[in-house]
Amino acid sequence: MRTVVHTRPGEPAQVLTLREEPDRPCPGTGQVLVRMLVRPVHPGDLVGVEGPQEVQEQNAEPRTPGAEGMGVIESVGADVHSLRPGQRVAVFPAPGSWADFIVVPSGLAVPVPVEVSDETAALMLVNPLTLLMLHRAVDDALRGSKGPVLQTAAGSSIGRLISMAAVRHDLQLINLVRSASGAQRMRLLHPTLPVIATCDDDWQEQVRHLTGGHGAEVVLDCVGGAMTQDLAELLADGGTLISYGQLGAGTTALEELALVQRALTVRGVTVLHWMDRTPEERAQDIAFALDLARSSPDLFEVAADYDLADFKAAIEHARRPGKSGTVLITSPRATGPEHGAAL
Repeated sequence: MRTVVHTRPGEPAQVLTLREEPDRPCPGTGQVLVRMLVRPVHPGDLVGVEGPQEVQEQNAEPRTPGAEGMGVIESVGADVHSLRPGQRVAVFPAPGSWADFIVVPSGLAVPVPVEVSDETAALMLVNPLTLLMLHRAVDDALRGSKGPVLQTAAGSSIGRLISMAAVRHDLQLINLVRSASGAQRMRLLHPTLPVIATCDDDWQEQVRHLTGGHGAEVVLDCVGGAMTQDLAELLADGGTLISYGQLGAGTTALEELALVQRALTVRGVTVLHWMDRTPEERAQDIAFALDLARSSPDLFEVAADYDLADFKAAIEHARRPGKSGTVLITSPRATGPEHGAAL
């Protein structure tokens, strides 16, 4: 069994290694063993490798990246009655999904409808669930208003989902992208939504013009870093900055944001808190994700796929500027000597 591991934080391409394990894990009571076939490279996966860990490096246990993916159930533990071996499932949260096999609670393995492809299934949980969490946060911040709302990285996978939701719910959304070519792609996808390229020297003035000089009520930001101050300045007084990622370079000190003087709110949102919702609420969210995967598979764009052994190339591709879609890491459907994978 192959698994990607690291024992210390750092640059993923430097600290991650491919390890051959002699044995597969075994499912316990209420668990299933999943033969993973496809898993995405999310920015959060890489942040988890780069960030600080609450262990001493010299005593660190190996950790495996990943939290989402799809595969086939290999075996089930005791008291599992709703799932069966051979069934396709999408899994989240599934820490350590960058491995050929993982064990997950049966309640976190979502059966994949026959009309949904493996690639779409591998992407159908984290981003749609993040969309729902962001939608609720925006609703809270707007307090019945329709906006305007400004979002960064609009061409990203989540950014495209947010644009789709904005069109459906008549939300006054302004999209920010990095380049002129990215702006053109967004205009083709969503002609009714204004889009601004931050490579333009006057991009901030363009935002102010579109907001009537009053600023945005909400900023949805997954870039952060040095850009945070610019975004805060584009908020209306009393506005809310919702942060859900850290793609940008640099830092912004909190005192530079004029929070008190302008009554601004800064709020963090992460899909890692999705499990805090009740089982009934989570079931409704999963139903939404399944419906989106069935009805709009084009929203789950794939940039490229790489075998698990080529994870470094996958990481490099995932970080390319202007990349469109999500990079996937794959494993063969049957592992064994003929596939070059250890059992």
